[in-house]
Amino acid sequence: MCPTGTHLVIHMLLCFLLLPVVLALAPGGPWDTFNYAPKSKTVYSQDVYKIVGSVSGGSKLVGNIGSATLSPKSWIALDFGIEVGGLISLNFDDVDATSSVSLSFTESPVFVNPFASDDSSYPSPNMTYDGVLTVPAPLPKGYWTQPSYSLRGGFRYLTIVSHSETDLKISNVSCAISFMPHVDDLRDYTGYFYASDPAFHDPDFLTKVWYAGAYTVQTNTVPLETGRKVPFAPAGSWFNNATLGVAGPIIVDGAKRDRAVWPGDMGIAVPTQFVSTFDLIPTRNALSTMFAAINPKTGALPESGPPLSQLGSDTYHAWTLIGTHNYYLYSGDDSWLSIVWTNYTRAVAFLEGKVDSTGLMDVTGLRDWARLGGGGYNAEGNAILYKVLLTASDLANYMGDESLSKAWGANATALKVKYNEAFWVESAGMYRDNLTTTLYPQDANSFAVLYNLTLSDVQKVAVSQGLERNWNDLGPVAPELPDTISPFISGFELQAHFEAGEDNRALDLLRREWGYMLYTNLSVQSTLLEGFTANGSLGYRSYRGYNYDAAYTSHAHGWSSGPTSALTFYILGLTVTSPRGATWSVNPHINGGLPSAEGGFETSLGWFSVKWALQNNQFIMEINTPEGTNGLVRLPRVGSVVVDEVAVDIGANGEIMLNGGKHTLVILS
Repeated sequence: MCPTGTHLVIHMLLCFLLLPVVLALAPGGPWDTFNYAPKSKTVYSQDVYKIVGSVSGGSKLVGNIGSATLSPKSWIALDFGIEVGGLISLNFDDVDATSSVSLSFTESPVFVNPFASDDSSYPSPNMTYDGVLTVPAPLPKGYWTQPSYSLRGGFRYLTIVSHSETDLKISNVSCAISFMPHVDDLRDYTGYFYASDPAFHDPDFLTKVWYAGAYTVQTNTVPLETGRKVPFAPAGSWFNNATLGVAGPIIVDGAKRDRAVWPGDMGIAVPTQFVSTFDLIPTRNALSTMFAAINPKTGALPESGPPLSQLGSDTYHAWTLIGTHNYYLYSGDDSWLSIVWTNYTRAVAFLEGKVDSTGLMDVTGLRDWARLGGGGYNAEGNAILYKVLLTASDLANYMGDESLSKAWGANATALKVKYNEAFWVESAGMYRDNLTTTLYPQDANSFAVLYNLTLSDVQKVAVSQGLERNWNDLGPVAPELPDTISPFISGFELQAHFEAGEDNRALDLLRREWGYMLYTNLSVQSTLLEGFTANGSLGYRSYRGYNYDAAYTSHAHGWSSGPTSALTFYILGLTVTSPRGATWSVNPHINGGLPSAEGGFETSLGWFSVKWALQNNQFIMEINTPEGTNGLVRLPRVGSVVVDEVAVDIGANGEIMLNGGKHTLVILS
């Protein structure tokens, strides 16, 4: 019998020691140039963004080469060059009894302000809720470090304001990185990706965005006692000293805020984590936190982790279950799965209990990713339930429960039939949001293709075409949340276009939406925005809970990192199909105009990589997977096939099985 309550938490903490630690690193190469992670966990500013008043020697604060003197009431804004997060330290070298300073922190340059930081505690229309961190008179002479409770998890710009009556001399301004506390070298990735994109204004864009997603998730991997305090800090302050779960480090939704476990966000962030750093301990701790908070009477899981601990979301309940499968697929952590299995089955039963005589789930837990609607017989909720049932069936098989695996598989099959009967609209070539609407949502249609709720390849292409009708120059405007571009849902849409075989459309979406995020001068240009409006402004969710506070928008949100895993899973075509990659699949998508691509990742079984190129009417691919594994290779084009210099006859399905090891495959057109 699986443990519950206090014993469950103890077992989860002990399980910390059981996950294999992989030390092998990705090979070095030109892709390392695009790794945004800093080389040291103590970082210094890279530039002076702005000076107001008289500041002598301000440039000497850049890179820690000297000291600067601020005249009374003057200020200097330092630019760290990338998203950072942690505690500021500096030296007060020349002070008197009247000397005091204030510090403010911002991600976007448009909000650099001597009187206010980006809002992180609470959204307010005047965008000044957080205020500044004041270091009062008399200042301590010598070395000073920011108090831990006032940690800023995400910022690029630091503004230092002198409130002294005389000149104030400072030096040695640094930030001690707080994220990834269990990792010494932030650049030690276990995966990589590299491709040139000749169709975009920056041919290195795809490589850059892969690394931007990876770094975003790193900034979201935080120490246990650094959550946003609830109840929120009073106006003019912030606190990041709340406990986030049962163990740390732990993966949260954003660097600046909310700084809590959100299982929906993990649906994108964890695959990013897998292909880039293989840093799965924070994921296990996050999932353990959700299962530890299960309602023992109903089997309901919370929407978010502590300190928010919000309730009432059927979809985020489901995302914890999907995340359990993701974690097990990547880690093969049998011990942990056994510990949570009883609560996992209770949580699946909770959702199945909402399926009524219609054969569909009646969604009553309405909280979600901010979309409007969603209640009742909703297409999005039922699509996610379908994915839960498929993955639950797979997990039950690994747990040796054949009858439960068959039951959940049969329920998934039945739901697929009802789903298409209820939601498919042939005239639109898309799925409608519910039984009484003509709205065709981005989320449900993306999930339907991605999770194979469609009944034919023709249907997948129709949905892909229909989704494109929502696009403007910057990406898809979600019908279910008007005036909003959601990189979270767009990450699933990106995968859906690849699944439909629409490689050009997928890359077009990637360039529009993530190209905007990475290059706009509104962003930090190193990590990825939580979301933005249809015209590109930072007023994400202004009318939907964020009180028209553009400074509240997060610039480092793991749910926006969809391209990182998509480029690995689809452009390289490299995925694992059983725990740790004992079986794998290679299915490269080569029809988007890219001349070549390469990359790989590590699991506890070893190294997996793919390198392909189109040359002189030939397709050449190198595959490297661990000995003792085997995989299915789906050929991306028709032609004569040579594997390891031996001609091979390929059947009508265009597939070939390979054992682990190094292989070279050539297709001659």
